[in-house]
Amino acid sequence: MLVAVLLVAMAAQPARPRVETLRSISSLPPHIAGMFRDPVGFQQTEKGQYFIFDRRAHAVYTIDAGAAKKVVDIGGEPGRILQPTAFDIDTSDGSFVVTDAPLRRPRVQLFTADGRRLGGFTLGEAEKPRLVLESGILNGIASINYSGGSLFINQPESGALVSELGPYGTPIRSFGELRRTGHEADRNVHLAMNVGLPLPDPTGGYYFVFLAGVPLFRKYDARGALVFERHVEGLEVDEYLRTLPTTWATRRTEDGDVLPIVPPAVRTAGVDREGRLWISLTSPFTYVYDGSGDKIRTVQFRGAGILAPNSLFFSRDGRIFVTPGCYEFKVP
Repeated sequence: MLVAVLLVAMAAQPARPRVETLRSISSLPPHIAGMFRDPVGFQQTEKGQYFIFDRRAHAVYTIDAGAAKKVVDIGGEPGRILQPTAFDIDTSDGSFVVTDAPLRRPRVQLFTADGRRLGGFTLGEAEKPRLVLESGILNGIASINYSGGSLFINQPESGALVSELGPYGTPIRSFGELRRTGHEADRNVHLAMNVGLPLPDPTGGYYFVFLAGVPLFRKYDARGALVFERHVEGLEVDEYLRTLPTTWATRRTEDGDVLPIVPPAVRTAGVDREGRLWISLTSPFTYVYDGSGDKIRTVQFRGAGILAPNSLFFSRDGRIFVTPGCYEFKVP
């Protein structure tokens, strides 16, 4: 009788969603991958040339014929990078952009595939620490997308979630209202909870993934009009939500500002060629959403061990490039 009762009780409990394990199909050779201190960008052009953005080394590398070549080095002067935060390539010709912050002024620079500087510009407001992840402070521009001659960045202090700029900084448009956070009276907390990733969708429109606060994402159409908003929900984010504070620890900057330190829920995100959104959490799980905003799978990436991705790149032939480790996976 007791066994029957237990079986009924177990049957009444919802089944835990299945977590799929994606195993790497390839990676950079260990002697090359081991060169990099903090690779947070691993991308490939349509001609097969690899690019590595090493944030801690303040450098960009190309990988060709089994050898790594540094094409952009550390430095605050034009043509070099200092305190870099984000990176993206044009897969058609290998040109790329890097955001950095010499003298705490956010800067965007555009380079050719071999590292020659094409141009650059600075953005008005001095960078401020917004989010903290493990031992790292995430400053400045958290993400940049270089698409069809346009740059997409997130600067919530401008009053919009997404700013589209020309390659030399000419404003084109802004869209996306800042979300309500309940912390509007504390501007720095409010802005921290509106930091996120603007992601063009190859099938049309744009996603925006919020990094901190209650996890959610939005879809915008090509004109920048809101299509839908979805909360990011699952067992893997429950602990983050349970421990989400209502008051925040602070740190004092060199300029004397007292700023909140806000932990993110999301490490990175990307959109595959079919328009599916992949959101990698600070825990080592990635949620995948279809074009309607419905979650269709939960995955873990496994290379030498389970990975917590800090960058995702989707190739035209259905591969996912993941850091750390510089692994390749097949899109399921």
